[in-house]
Amino acid sequence: MFPECRSLEVRRVRHCRRSAFVVDLFITQWRVPMAPPRLGTGHPFIAQYAIPALLHIHPIGTKNTMQIVDAQIHTWGSGLPSNQSHIQVTAFTPEKAIGMMDEGGVDAAVIHPPGWDPKSTEMAFQAVRDFPGRFAIMGSLPLDAPDSREKIATWRGQPGMLGLRYTCLTDPVRQWVADGTLDWLWAAAEEAGVPISLLATDSLTVLGGIAARHPALRLTIDHLGGRGGTTQLKDAEAMTHIPELLALAKHPNIAVKATGAPGYSTEDYPFPLMHTYLQQIYDAFGPARMFWGTDITKMPCSWSQCVSMFTEALPWLNKQDLDLIMGDALCAWWGWERKGGTSE
Repeated sequence: MFPECRSLEVRRVRHCRRSAFVVDLFITQWRVPMAPPRLGTGHPFIAQYAIPALLHIHPIGTKNTMQIVDAQIHTWGSGLPSNQSHIQVTAFTPEKAIGMMDEGGVDAAVIHPPGWDPKSTEMAFQAVRDFPGRFAIMGSLPLDAPDSREKIATWRGQPGMLGLRYTCLTDPVRQWVADGTLDWLWAAAEEAGVPISLLATDSLTVLGGIAARHPALRLTIDHLGGRGGTTQLKDAEAMTHIPELLALAKHPNIAVKATGAPGYSTEDYPFPLMHTYLQQIYDAFGPARMFWGTDITKMPCSWSQCVSMFTEALPWLNKQDLDLIMGDALCAWWGWERKGGTSE
């Protein structure tokens, strides 16, 4: 199912500190249809579903310290954000982000280069070089450019590049998702093992069909499935899509970014109303397919509070859940084998 993982040996499961937990996790939390109640490490189900999650599980002999990886931030060096929900400054650089990450206890972050700065992707690559292990990238290719499809095959060969990310809230992209225009994208990304992340509130049901037709394509739904900073709706009014999102949990190749939750709330920290929706997502998708993150330049609170909202204010998450949600699961899902690079 995940081509880049097929060469790994199943016995790696036995060499991991939490092997028994991982086996149970992918049976009970991925909700994979027809999975036996308990599988041994030699079963092909484990080779297909458990090994991808082991890419960043701490091996025996290492300190089992939770890594905190932000699933989405934007950095830019020129121009005011076109999305008014972001802080209206002409630059939010990786250097600025690193200082805030260190202060907030965040080890790493995945940069999503914003469209309002034409040099933001170049800046993201420089950040990967300047701060090893601290940054990776979810980039994009022009969907209407004839040469884009051929570039997907080598997309992840670029330093720090993990996958592709698109916003599908408006036409023509929203229509292209619905009418099959982008079928080439799903097929090419599946073949190349390139994960795709999507802000696509209006297309959730359609994405279920795409996931079913492309079972080896890893899809991630942004911002709890909502519209992120593109909407003024708050609290329950911003979460009316949740039933459609939860219905996607039956597809084992769909995950959810639990990013930007404080931004949907009118409440003060720790934003208790949002806890209900986070728990619903957790119950449906499990900790291996739920990724913490912020989109920090839109948040009404500090990076530290975004962290502690999950690590301290959600008592139904145990230590193993938090290890996954706060970083391990994201690194496994997007294939980021981080080395070093921790907050100071």
